[in-house]
Amino acid sequence: MGQGVLRRYAEYLPLTPRTPMITLGEGETPLVKSRHLVKEVGCDELYLKLEGCNPTGSFKDRGMVVAVAKALEAGSTSIICASTGNTSASAAAYAAYCGLVAIVLVPKGEVAKGKLAQAMACGARVLTVNGNFDEALKIVRDLTQRHPIYLVNSVNPYRVEGQKTAAFEVVDDLGDAPDYLCIPVGNAGNITAYWKGFVEYHRAGKAKSLPRMMGFQAAGAAPIVLGAPVAKPQTVASAIRIGNPASWEGALRARDESTGLIAAVSDEEILEAYRLLARTEGVFCEPASAASVAGLLKLARTGWTFQGKRVVCVITGTGLKDPDLATQQARGEFQEVAADLRAVEDVLLSLNIGVRAG
Repeated sequence: MGQGVLRRYAEYLPLTPRTPMITLGEGETPLVKSRHLVKEVGCDELYLKLEGCNPTGSFKDRGMVVAVAKALEAGSTSIICASTGNTSASAAAYAAYCGLVAIVLVPKGEVAKGKLAQAMACGARVLTVNGNFDEALKIVRDLTQRHPIYLVNSVNPYRVEGQKTAAFEVVDDLGDAPDYLCIPVGNAGNITAYWKGFVEYHRAGKAKSLPRMMGFQAAGAAPIVLGAPVAKPQTVASAIRIGNPASWEGALRARDESTGLIAAVSDEEILEAYRLLARTEGVFCEPASAASVAGLLKLARTGWTFQGKRVVCVITGTGLKDPDLATQQARGEFQEVAADLRAVEDVLLSLNIGVRAG
């Protein structure tokens, strides 16, 4: 049984004797060594941090457990968030576990069904907003200023505190920070949190070095890259379809202090990485998660040299979050066959897969 984020990293978190030590088993996610993509990148070691192995299938659980624990400590009975999907699923699960009411605002028609299903299954009050995520976030921020409802979006500093524990785990598993940390950037709380975690571990003597932070936005939702908010962000990667990141300044600080970068990748590049991860590494992730790998591949293909380097790509959520996209991408690969041995043999023979003629 895992300790959970609050117990494992209590000394690095803003806890008090009154903070309830709740857990759904978040954290301690695998760091999987690449066997195939590493060759194309040309680095010595490439690892995939599988945050989809958290309880609700995304990295959001790390920050949510801290935020909800502090909501309980403050005596709150309800929590609220705006979400592109993963935050709503996480908030709903932890609220259910702790006996709180969860209210979530999501942009109408812009959230993957798998994420909405999670929030609804856990009993959240789901409100669909006729607008984008940025508009929904403004509403919940204003609402919590007027009413005693606890805000659990990443503008809540406790969310970043919990999410930084993923950086601790990377160092704990590797023995030091990697040379490069590649990560998707949407609302920018995660890149902010990872950098905070690496810096804190370095100051504590747990890490000898610091990584270069390499953040990647979808080209149709790349306000940090463009240097201005995007009014109508568009991308297949719905989890990072955000036009005005709440943690913009934190992302810039992570980039600049680490001498890293924040760049854009196209939907085509994201989907290519999405397919490659599944078909060459066995890692099924949601599209936004593939942005980290898409960005790394793009750099390698355009002249960046990673020889002798150790790289970690953060895979932020499981592909089960967006099953519709997976079936669309696999269209044409389903083949109906009669319930007959010979019929199956004939199909496999035509595909030259493991069957001998005759």
